Amino acid sequence: MPGHSADLVIAADFGTSGVKVGLVDGDLTILAKVTETYPIDLGSGGRAEQHPEDWWAALARALTRLRHEWPEIAARAGALVFSTQVCGVIATARDGTPLRPCLTWLDKRAAGLGQALIGGFPSVHGYQVGKLATWLRLANGAPAKNGMDPTAKMIWIRENEPDIFANTHRFLDVKDWLVHRATGQFTTSAESANLTWIMDTRPGREDWSEALARKCGLPTDKMAMIVDADAVVGTLTPQAAAELGLDAATPVLGGTSDVTAAALGSGAVADGELHISAATSVWIAGFFPGRRLSVPHSYATICSGLGYRPLLIATQESAGSAMEWAVKLTGRPVTDEELTGAFDAIGESQPDDPFFLPWLAGERVPVDNNKLRGTFWGLGLHHDANALRRAALEGVALNLRWAFGKVIRTRGAKADGPISLGGGVAANAVFAQTLADALNRDIRVGQARHAGVLGTATLAAPVMGWADTVWDCARRLQGQTTAHYQPNPDRVDQLNARDSRLSRIRADMVKSYQRTDAP
Repeated sequence: MPGHSADLVIAADFGTSGVKVGLVDGDLTILAKVTETYPIDLGSGGRAEQHPEDWWAALARALTRLRHEWPEIAARAGALVFSTQVCGVIATARDGTPLRPCLTWLDKRAAGLGQALIGGFPSVHGYQVGKLATWLRLANGAPAKNGMDPTAKMIWIRENEPDIFANTHRFLDVKDWLVHRATGQFTTSAESANLTWIMDTRPGREDWSEALARKCGLPTDKMAMIVDADAVVGTLTPQAAAELGLDAATPVLGGTSDVTAAALGSGAVADGELHISAATSVWIAGFFPGRRLSVPHSYATICSGLGYRPLLIATQESAGSAMEWAVKLTGRPVTDEELTGAFDAIGESQPDDPFFLPWLAGERVPVDNNKLRGTFWGLGLHHDANALRRAALEGVALNLRWAFGKVIRTRGAKADGPISLGGGVAANAVFAQTLADALNRDIRVGQARHAGVLGTATLAAPVMGWADTVWDCARRLQGQTTAHYQPNPDRVDQLNARDSRLSRIRADMVKSYQRTDAP
């Protein structure tokens, strides 16, 4: 338990390109925050790797910067909590040392192995019927066809790097490795375990499944113990404390995924209350009282890291990444803050603006196909940089509308009321207004860029004495609205017409990539 003078939480939210670290007090105010970046190694064949020590070094740099502003940080830190990108695979030795770089969520090299794992005759939606039935019954889902889930990645290591597979003591997700680096303890969270698809998620039976593990050829003794996100795993090791400049007695919590952290940070934690998080990628999410599943549209609930409460996740691969790409294509590289301003003066939408499909890294929901690729459709000689930027921003919003139209039909989903929008892209007022018009729903934005940090901090509320439960603490964030966007009726009509035409274009494009000769 934190000492008497320890009144702050260090919340670290690790994304794909960098970590946001904040000092948060009991009023859920971020007193100070910094961002540190780290590289990702992208290569042919779908390679997308990162070195785990780069994450740790970024955390250490961030805390050094915070300590310059808050010299008393070591004495006042009552807990250290992580939230991270998920679906990474780190093969570690017994001492936690990575045996190879992390295969991040974006790595697609295992696509063929993933399809072989789930395929066969007879099939439905690309899944062999018997395999699918078993997975749905035990796990409420199945490995993705695009091979981006940890299941196929671990099989890829087994098939391509057998010595590393044999010498792996534990396969860890991103957060799991960070917790071990901090405490020396091997743990994982329910979200990460669920997304390996070798976890039984049936109520009352939540644990690793020997039956599913055998189906994948992945031994459960290489998996870590599942712990709750708000559980104290341990305190900092002497080495970790020295490297981070913190007291060795600082408690470290189990931590959670970026998806759960964003859900908590949105304040939308009632059953069926959906929210949207838009950053590099974008997802629609919400807590539900029981398991939910849509095989045709590739989304489902997973066990969240808090008491296994079901959390629906419907992910699309490109949001901010597609908008940033369009800006770079028509100008120069930009920072996150500059990216927001890059859409402020793009002019009014024109009837003959091109359409944009933001499938630059494939797609997941509502069509799971990693072969899909981005497209500008309807380009003319008169289209300029602003037209392309308008198309990119609108294309991301309408792609999200495509998925939202499926998710909102989920049993128990609330079909009215404002939608909480978080993530770095939520700070873009033009995008937020476009999304309100595209969905014809009010959009509520809190501390957009830092919803993940705040959600991560709520996990420490019981330990810090800020609230009886994490849920009680998270609900308070609904009152921290910084912007509110209402649909513009004229623009709603325009986007309805645009989306009607785009739907036909989209269907033709999906079919073109489903052909066997598609790249």
